Amino acid sequence: MQTYDRLFIGGDWIAPATKSMIDVISPHNEELVGRTPEAKEADIDRAVAAARDAFDNGPWPRMTGPERADVMARLLALLQERSGDMATTITKEMGCPISFSEVGQVMGTFMMLDYYIRLAREFAFEDVRPGLQGPCLVRREAVGVAACIVPWNVPLFTIMLKLAPAMAAGACVVIKPAPETPLDAMMLAEAVKAAGVPNGVVNIVPAGREVGEYLVRHAGVDKVAFTGSTAAGRKIAAICGEQLKRVTLELGGKSAAIILDDADLSFTIPSLLPAIMMNNGQACVAQTRILASRKRYDEVAAALTEVVKAMPIGDPLDPMTQCGPLVARRQQERVEGYIKIGRDEGAKVACGGGRPAGQSKGWYVEPTVFVNVNNQMRIAREEIFGPVVCVIPYDSPQDAVKIANDSEYGLSGSVWTADIDVGLGIAKQVRTGTYTVNGFAMEFAGPFGGFKASGIGRELGPEGLAGYLEAKQINLPYGYEPKI
Repeated sequence: MQTYDRLFIGGDWIAPATKSMIDVISPHNEELVGRTPEAKEADIDRAVAAARDAFDNGPWPRMTGPERADVMARLLALLQERSGDMATTITKEMGCPISFSEVGQVMGTFMMLDYYIRLAREFAFEDVRPGLQGPCLVRREAVGVAACIVPWNVPLFTIMLKLAPAMAAGACVVIKPAPETPLDAMMLAEAVKAAGVPNGVVNIVPAGREVGEYLVRHAGVDKVAFTGSTAAGRKIAAICGEQLKRVTLELGGKSAAIILDDADLSFTIPSLLPAIMMNNGQACVAQTRILASRKRYDEVAAALTEVVKAMPIGDPLDPMTQCGPLVARRQQERVEGYIKIGRDEGAKVACGGGRPAGQSKGWYVEPTVFVNVNNQMRIAREEIFGPVVCVIPYDSPQDAVKIANDSEYGLSGSVWTADIDVGLGIAKQVRTGTYTVNGFAMEFAGPFGGFKASGIGRELGPEGLAGYLEAKQINLPYGYEPKI
């Protein structure tokens, strides 16, 4: 069992303000797998003060991009040494299959950090532009202290979505991990300390929702970066709007995969399955609406049902498992509630719909395929966040685009076709932040974020770095040549 009794504040392990602890429970066997302190408001005050002092008086924002990159590279090397332990820890915390943990949770995190190390080395934090009265020096300065509030579904990955660009920019951060998954964040803190990151640049304080709101409202915080539910995002946006505080929100999704009639189903369906059921269906980018033409609807539904029924379910630490438990009993009950709603609405369960046989413990729900679904049903409009997918018919490619866009969300999506040009044309019409032709991808060099209720702002790519920078113009006398 992994046990921590201190919080990571100001570059050191600090005793918490209270004796309150977070118990981390295995979603697989419901046993205790670890404990960490539960940060309270006094701990947030200390963490923000440490970050504020590091930003106002410390070396980090005053270092060059390449100098910060050198420190980040040491951090990456230390994390890579513990990649196996981190993957196992995340699987024990939240139940995703170890195969996904190794690649999606951990390797993806390291690849993202590596991208921002390289960007920090080459990014132009200053440039000179000709002005009407003389040269204009444009500087891109760190935003200040950033509060990074992350969810439990991809905990280390969503931390790094914020931490890597913040560090590259020269910002200082207070990270609040979700109470379901604080252990991997504490392992990150160990690496931060060992890498020699200046004191106060990174502070990690696991806590619940109420303390998270306290952090968002804190006067010492300049920017909030949040990944989580749309409901929580709306509240955070309101607070940040009231305080004129910078904010980035990556929220929910109900993404559509459009299967055109010329798609090869022997390739499409197996390739699409990971995008549907990744992380036990607990992914904001999951393709949870499968759009098939009426001509091929039965064929698509049958092919999808066949591969979903064949998914091995069970112990997430077993390399053969493709679907493990949901993160908590409340999530299991939520998903089961939506399955009942779907049945009540008249949709048909083609496979799944219950709890898997042989799992006497753990918060499991069978991977479930709904057919006979229309886009006005709640199961087609609301984010279920579990292993549930709907197959929806369309009349024409333009009708498919209309259905894909008929959603309050706009985070991800895909189109499957033998004609890439046609697929690109579809991609340009769907109102969503990330889209793939014949696959599912998140490119670290490109912007990631959502249209509509899926969020505000972008992470990844240079756009993600820009979210932690403030642009400043400095006007200089005619004839002066600034040195940059």
